[in-house]
Amino acid sequence: MRKVLYLLGGLSDGDVDWLIAHGSRERVGAGTALIREREPISAVYIVLDGALEVSATGLGGTPIRLGSGDVVGEMSFVESRLPSASVTAVEASTVLAIPRSQLGAKLETDAEFAARFYRALSMFLAHRLRSTMRRFGYGQDRKLDEEADDEDELDSQVLDSIHMAGYRFDHVLRRLLAE
Repeated sequence: MRKVLYLLGGLSDGDVDWLIAHGSRERVGAGTALIREREPISAVYIVLDGALEVSATGLGGTPIRLGSGDVVGEMSFVESRLPSASVTAVEASTVLAIPRSQLGAKLETDAEFAARFYRALSMFLAHRLRSTMRRFGYGQDRKLDEEADDEDELDSQVLDSIHMAGYRFDHVLRRLLAE
């Protein structure tokens, strides 16, 4: 769940309510592809429950498992490129799908939301990059990086908003999974 805390920790309660109001809860069965490598996406997804698997030609057949609180589709959203990986449900799952067109329009018309969203997303992506580098064996020599974060440690900026981020994700889960 920690990854969504990077995103929700940087947003306001009103921003989260906007995501809920403009997104849709989607239930996906095991084996359903949410994102296909090199095919356009129509939404950014927050995993509410279940398990997804990321696979890509470049990963050498080593899939990455995602669960509640993970975010997918954000890279293609930010850079307007086709996805570099496929994301498939490995068990029945529920996601919040935020339509790309509506999110893009909100970012264009609401500068304050855009600033909070892009800052939170940049922190999320930085954390994901560090985690990925560690997963593939980069950055293992702590002598070279005395300030390297432990895998399970949150950035101090995120810690400041962790309580609110956890509350916001619980709010999202209560609103969307109770339906």
